[in-house]
Amino acid sequence: MPSTRPNQLFRNLNAKIASIPMILTAVVVFLGGTVWTVVYSFTDSKLLPRMRWVGLDQYERLWNTSRWLISIENLLIFGILVLIFSLVIGFVLAALLDQKIRFEDTFRTIFLYPFALSFIVTGLVWQWLLNPDFGVQSVIRSLGFENFNFDPLYNADIVIYGILIAALWQGTGLVMVLMLAGLRGIDEDIWKAARVDGIPMWKTYLFIVIPMMRPIFITTLVIITTGIVKVYDLVVAQTGGGPGIASEVPAKYVYDMMFLSQNLGQGFAASTIMLLTVMIVVIPWAYLEFGGKGKRHG
Repeated sequence: MPSTRPNQLFRNLNAKIASIPMILTAVVVFLGGTVWTVVYSFTDSKLLPRMRWVGLDQYERLWNTSRWLISIENLLIFGILVLIFSLVIGFVLAALLDQKIRFEDTFRTIFLYPFALSFIVTGLVWQWLLNPDFGVQSVIRSLGFENFNFDPLYNADIVIYGILIAALWQGTGLVMVLMLAGLRGIDEDIWKAARVDGIPMWKTYLFIVIPMMRPIFITTLVIITTGIVKVYDLVVAQTGGGPGIASEVPAKYVYDMMFLSQNLGQGFAASTIMLLTVMIVVIPWAYLEFGGKGKRHG
Protein backbone atom coordinates (compact mmCIF):
# COMPACT_ATOMS: atom_id res chain seq x y z
CA MET A 1 0.00 0.00 0.00
CA PRO A 2 2.73 2.63 0.83
CA SER A 3 4.22 2.27 -2.66
CA THR A 4 0.89 3.07 -4.35
CA ARG A 5 0.88 6.79 -3.66
CA PRO A 6 4.37 7.51 -5.12
CA ASN A 7 3.34 5.60 -8.24
CA GLN A 8 0.19 7.70 -8.55
CA LEU A 9 2.21 10.86 -7.98
CA PHE A 10 4.52 10.12 -10.93
CA ARG A 11 1.76 8.88 -13.22
CA ASN A 12 1.45 11.06 -16.35
CA LEU A 13 4.47 13.02 -15.13
CA ASN A 14 5.15 14.66 -18.51
CA ALA A 15 1.61 16.02 -18.67
CA LYS A 16 1.86 17.36 -15.11
CA ILE A 17 5.19 19.08 -15.85
CA ALA A 18 3.78 20.57 -19.06
CA SER A 19 0.82 22.02 -17.13
CA ILE A 20 3.03 23.87 -14.60
CA PRO A 21 3.42 27.06 -16.71
CA MET A 22 -0.35 27.22 -17.25
CA ILE A 23 -1.03 26.70 -13.54
CA LEU A 24 1.50 29.38 -12.55
CA THR A 25 0.04 31.80 -15.08
CA ALA A 26 -3.47 31.17 -13.80
CA VAL A 27 -2.38 31.65 -10.18
CA VAL A 28 -0.35 34.79 -10.84
CA VAL A 29 -2.67 36.45 -13.36
CA PHE A 30 -6.11 35.39 -12.14
CA LEU A 31 -5.64 34.94 -8.40
CA GLY A 32 -3.06 37.75 -8.10
CA GLY A 33 -5.16 40.11 -10.20
CA THR A 34 -8.27 39.27 -8.19
CA VAL A 35 -6.58 39.94 -4.83
CA TRP A 36 -5.07 43.17 -6.22
CA THR A 37 -8.49 44.36 -7.41
CA VAL A 38 -10.19 43.59 -4.08
CA VAL A 39 -7.44 45.31 -2.07
CA TYR A 40 -7.51 48.47 -4.16
CA SER A 41 -11.30 48.62 -3.97
CA PHE A 42 -10.78 49.90 -0.41
CA THR A 43 -8.64 52.83 -1.60
CA ASP A 44 -9.42 56.17 -3.24
CA SER A 45 -7.43 55.35 -6.40
CA LYS A 46 -8.22 57.68 -9.29
CA LEU A 47 -6.14 57.77 -12.48
CA LEU A 48 -3.46 55.53 -10.96
CA PRO A 49 -3.61 53.00 -8.08
CA ARG A 50 -2.59 54.40 -4.73
CA MET A 51 -2.65 52.84 -1.29
CA ARG A 52 -4.70 55.45 0.54
CA TRP A 53 -7.33 53.54 2.49
CA VAL A 54 -10.91 54.75 2.65
CA GLY A 55 -12.53 51.59 4.02
CA LEU A 56 -15.99 50.90 2.62
CA ASP A 57 -16.45 54.40 1.17
CA GLN A 58 -16.24 53.18 -2.43
CA TYR A 59 -18.93 50.58 -1.79
CA GLU A 60 -21.21 53.08 -0.04
CA ARG A 61 -20.76 55.51 -2.93
CA LEU A 62 -21.41 52.68 -5.38
CA TRP A 63 -24.75 51.70 -3.85
CA ASN A 64 -25.82 55.35 -3.67
CA THR A 65 -25.18 55.88 -7.40
CA SER A 66 -28.35 55.77 -9.53
CA ARG A 67 -26.41 54.60 -12.58
CA TRP A 68 -25.15 51.52 -10.73
CA LEU A 69 -28.60 50.76 -9.34
CA ILE A 70 -30.08 50.99 -12.85
CA SER A 71 -27.39 48.63 -14.13
CA ILE A 72 -28.24 46.11 -11.39
CA GLU A 73 -31.95 46.38 -12.15
CA ASN A 74 -31.27 45.83 -15.86
CA LEU A 75 -29.05 42.86 -15.12
CA LEU A 76 -31.72 41.24 -12.93
CA ILE A 77 -34.43 41.66 -15.59
CA PHE A 78 -32.12 40.56 -18.38
CA GLY A 79 -30.67 37.67 -16.37
CA ILE A 80 -33.96 36.19 -15.17
CA LEU A 81 -35.50 36.32 -18.65
CA VAL A 82 -32.38 34.90 -20.33
CA LEU A 83 -32.29 32.00 -17.86
CA ILE A 84 -35.96 31.16 -18.31
CA PHE A 85 -36.22 31.53 -22.08
CA SER A 86 -32.84 30.02 -22.98
CA LEU A 87 -33.47 26.92 -20.84
CA VAL A 88 -37.03 26.44 -22.12
CA ILE A 89 -36.28 27.13 -25.79
CA GLY A 90 -33.01 25.18 -25.69
CA PHE A 91 -34.67 22.15 -24.11
CA VAL A 92 -37.64 22.22 -26.52
CA LEU A 93 -35.31 22.42 -29.53
CA ALA A 94 -33.19 19.59 -28.13
CA ALA A 95 -36.29 17.46 -27.53
CA LEU A 96 -37.42 18.03 -31.13
CA LEU A 97 -33.99 17.16 -32.54
CA ASP A 98 -33.88 14.07 -30.34
CA GLN A 99 -36.78 12.61 -32.33
CA LYS A 100 -34.25 11.52 -35.00
CA ILE A 101 -35.66 13.97 -37.55
CA ARG A 102 -34.31 14.25 -41.08
CA PHE A 103 -31.48 16.72 -41.69
CA GLU A 104 -30.74 16.82 -37.97
CA ASP A 105 -27.11 17.81 -38.56
CA THR A 106 -28.22 20.74 -40.73
CA PHE A 107 -30.70 22.03 -38.16
CA ARG A 108 -28.18 21.59 -35.35
CA THR A 109 -25.61 23.61 -37.30
CA ILE A 110 -28.14 26.36 -38.08
CA PHE A 111 -29.18 26.69 -34.42
CA LEU A 112 -25.61 26.59 -33.13
CA TYR A 113 -24.10 28.91 -35.75
CA PRO A 114 -24.98 32.20 -33.96
CA PHE A 115 -22.91 31.08 -30.97
CA ALA A 116 -19.82 31.08 -33.20
CA LEU A 117 -20.23 34.82 -33.76
CA SER A 118 -18.76 37.39 -31.40
CA PHE A 119 -21.13 39.43 -29.25
CA ILE A 120 -20.02 42.56 -31.11
CA VAL A 121 -21.13 41.07 -34.44
CA THR A 122 -24.40 39.84 -32.93
CA GLY A 123 -25.07 43.25 -31.40
CA LEU A 124 -24.44 45.07 -34.69
CA VAL A 125 -26.63 42.62 -36.63
CA TRP A 126 -29.54 43.07 -34.23
CA GLN A 127 -29.00 46.81 -34.06
CA TRP A 128 -29.66 46.81 -37.80
CA LEU A 129 -32.59 44.38 -37.60
CA LEU A 130 -34.29 46.40 -34.86
CA ASN A 131 -33.68 49.77 -36.50
CA PRO A 132 -37.13 51.30 -37.16
CA ASP A 133 -36.03 52.91 -40.43
CA PHE A 134 -34.87 49.80 -42.29
CA GLY A 135 -35.31 46.85 -39.91
CA VAL A 136 -38.26 44.68 -38.88
CA GLN A 137 -40.58 47.64 -38.36
CA SER A 138 -39.88 49.05 -41.83
CA VAL A 139 -40.35 45.66 -43.54
CA ILE A 140 -43.71 44.96 -41.86
CA ARG A 141 -44.96 48.49 -42.55
CA SER A 142 -44.06 48.03 -46.22
CA LEU A 143 -46.41 45.02 -46.24
CA GLY A 144 -49.33 47.30 -45.43
CA PHE A 145 -49.32 47.37 -41.62
CA GLU A 146 -48.76 51.12 -41.33
CA ASN A 147 -49.45 51.31 -37.58
CA PHE A 148 -46.99 48.56 -36.62
CA ASN A 149 -44.38 49.76 -34.10
CA PHE A 150 -41.33 47.78 -33.05
CA ASP A 151 -38.31 49.86 -32.03
CA PRO A 152 -37.16 48.50 -28.65
CA LEU A 153 -33.63 49.89 -28.92
CA TYR A 154 -34.97 53.47 -29.08
CA ASN A 155 -37.45 53.13 -26.24
CA ALA A 156 -35.95 53.48 -22.75
CA ASP A 157 -38.77 51.46 -21.18
CA ILE A 158 -38.21 48.32 -23.26
CA VAL A 159 -34.63 48.63 -24.53
CA ILE A 160 -33.43 45.78 -22.30
CA TYR A 161 -35.83 43.45 -24.13
CA GLY A 162 -34.22 44.34 -27.45
CA ILE A 163 -30.89 43.22 -26.00
CA LEU A 164 -32.61 40.10 -24.67
CA ILE A 165 -33.70 39.11 -28.20
CA ALA A 166 -30.11 39.27 -29.47
CA ALA A 167 -28.78 37.35 -26.46
CA LEU A 168 -31.31 34.54 -26.92
CA TRP A 169 -30.57 34.34 -30.65
CA GLN A 170 -26.88 33.84 -29.93
CA GLY A 171 -26.92 31.68 -26.81
CA THR A 172 -29.88 29.35 -27.19
CA GLY A 173 -28.00 27.12 -29.63
CA LEU A 174 -25.38 26.27 -27.01
CA VAL A 175 -28.08 25.40 -24.48
CA MET A 176 -29.75 23.21 -27.11
CA VAL A 177 -26.53 21.27 -27.73
CA LEU A 178 -25.94 20.72 -24.00
CA MET A 179 -29.52 19.54 -23.51
CA LEU A 180 -29.32 17.30 -26.57
CA ALA A 181 -26.20 15.65 -25.16
CA GLY A 182 -28.10 15.02 -21.93
CA LEU A 183 -31.10 13.58 -23.76
CA ARG A 184 -28.88 11.28 -25.82
CA GLY A 185 -27.51 9.92 -22.54
CA ILE A 186 -30.97 8.74 -21.39
CA ASP A 187 -31.33 4.96 -21.61
CA GLU A 188 -33.65 3.91 -24.45
CA ASP A 189 -35.29 1.39 -22.10
CA ILE A 190 -36.77 4.26 -20.08
CA TRP A 191 -38.63 5.55 -23.14
CA LYS A 192 -39.84 2.05 -23.97
CA ALA A 193 -41.08 1.47 -20.41
CA ALA A 194 -42.93 4.81 -20.43
CA ARG A 195 -44.67 3.88 -23.70
CA VAL A 196 -45.65 0.45 -22.37
CA ASP A 197 -47.12 2.04 -19.24
CA GLY A 198 -49.02 4.53 -21.38
CA ILE A 199 -47.37 7.57 -19.81
CA PRO A 200 -47.86 10.69 -22.01
CA MET A 201 -44.66 12.03 -23.52
CA TRP A 202 -44.89 15.37 -21.72
CA LYS A 203 -45.13 13.57 -18.36
CA THR A 204 -42.16 11.40 -19.28
CA TYR A 205 -40.09 14.51 -19.93
CA LEU A 206 -41.37 16.41 -16.89
CA PHE A 207 -41.23 13.70 -14.20
CA ILE A 208 -38.59 11.26 -15.49
CA VAL A 209 -36.23 12.75 -18.06
CA ILE A 210 -35.70 16.25 -16.63
CA PRO A 211 -34.89 14.99 -13.08
CA MET A 212 -32.36 12.58 -14.61
CA MET A 213 -30.75 15.52 -16.45
CA ARG A 214 -30.18 17.49 -13.25
CA PRO A 215 -26.36 17.71 -13.68
CA ILE A 216 -26.80 19.04 -17.23
CA PHE A 217 -29.26 21.67 -16.03
CA ILE A 218 -26.97 22.76 -13.20
CA THR A 219 -23.93 23.05 -15.49
CA THR A 220 -25.95 24.94 -18.10
CA LEU A 221 -27.30 27.24 -15.39
CA VAL A 222 -23.76 28.08 -14.25
CA ILE A 223 -22.55 28.74 -17.80
CA ILE A 224 -25.50 31.02 -18.57
CA THR A 225 -25.31 32.88 -15.25
CA THR A 226 -21.59 33.66 -15.49
CA GLY A 227 -22.19 34.93 -19.03
CA ILE A 228 -25.06 37.12 -17.83
CA VAL A 229 -23.01 38.75 -15.06
CA LYS A 230 -20.23 39.80 -17.44
CA VAL A 231 -22.43 40.85 -20.40
CA TYR A 232 -20.80 43.89 -22.00
CA ASP A 233 -20.05 43.57 -25.74
CA LEU A 234 -23.68 43.00 -26.70
CA VAL A 235 -24.87 46.13 -24.91
CA VAL A 236 -22.07 48.32 -26.27
CA ALA A 237 -22.64 47.12 -29.83
CA GLN A 238 -26.43 47.49 -29.74
CA THR A 239 -27.11 50.55 -27.63
CA GLY A 240 -23.91 51.85 -26.04
CA GLY A 241 -25.85 51.81 -22.77
CA GLY A 242 -28.58 54.09 -24.12
CA PRO A 243 -30.98 55.66 -24.57
CA GLY A 244 -29.29 57.67 -21.82
CA ILE A 245 -28.34 55.00 -19.29
CA ALA A 246 -31.49 52.90 -19.81
CA SER A 247 -29.54 49.80 -20.89
CA GLU A 248 -26.55 50.22 -18.56
CA VAL A 249 -25.06 46.99 -17.15
CA PRO A 250 -22.46 46.43 -14.39
CA ALA A 251 -19.61 45.43 -16.73
CA LYS A 252 -20.03 48.65 -18.73
CA TYR A 253 -20.17 50.65 -15.51
CA VAL A 254 -16.84 49.12 -14.45
CA TYR A 255 -15.24 49.90 -17.82
CA ASP A 256 -16.47 53.49 -17.83
CA MET A 257 -15.33 54.13 -14.25
CA MET A 258 -11.85 52.74 -14.86
CA PHE A 259 -11.07 54.04 -18.33
CA LEU A 260 -13.35 57.02 -18.97
CA SER A 261 -14.03 58.56 -15.56
CA GLN A 262 -10.52 57.66 -14.30
CA ASN A 263 -11.94 56.44 -11.01
CA LEU A 264 -10.12 53.15 -10.41
CA GLY A 265 -11.31 52.75 -6.82
CA GLN A 266 -14.96 52.89 -7.86
CA GLY A 267 -14.33 50.53 -10.79
CA PHE A 268 -12.53 48.06 -8.51
CA ALA A 269 -15.42 48.14 -6.02
CA ALA A 270 -17.97 47.44 -8.79
CA SER A 271 -15.86 44.61 -10.25
CA THR A 272 -15.51 43.09 -6.76
CA ILE A 273 -19.30 42.99 -6.46
CA MET A 274 -19.43 41.24 -9.84
CA LEU A 275 -16.81 38.75 -8.65
CA LEU A 276 -18.85 37.98 -5.53
CA THR A 277 -21.91 37.40 -7.70
CA VAL A 278 -20.05 34.86 -9.83
CA MET A 279 -18.68 33.16 -6.72
CA ILE A 280 -22.19 32.86 -5.26
CA VAL A 281 -23.11 30.88 -8.36
CA VAL A 282 -19.92 28.87 -8.94
CA ILE A 283 -19.07 27.78 -5.38
CA PRO A 284 -22.39 25.95 -4.72
CA TRP A 285 -22.10 24.32 -8.16
CA ALA A 286 -18.53 23.19 -7.44
CA TYR A 287 -19.64 21.80 -4.07
CA LEU A 288 -22.55 19.90 -5.62
CA GLU A 289 -20.42 18.54 -8.45
CA PHE A 290 -17.26 17.67 -6.51
CA GLY A 291 -17.67 18.04 -2.74
CA GLY A 292 -20.98 16.19 -2.59
CA LYS A 293 -19.67 13.35 -4.75
CA GLY A 294 -16.62 12.95 -2.56
CA LYS A 295 -18.77 12.60 0.57
CA ARG A 296 -21.10 10.14 -1.10
CA HIS A 297 -18.15 7.99 -2.23
CA GLY A 298 -16.64 8.27 1.23
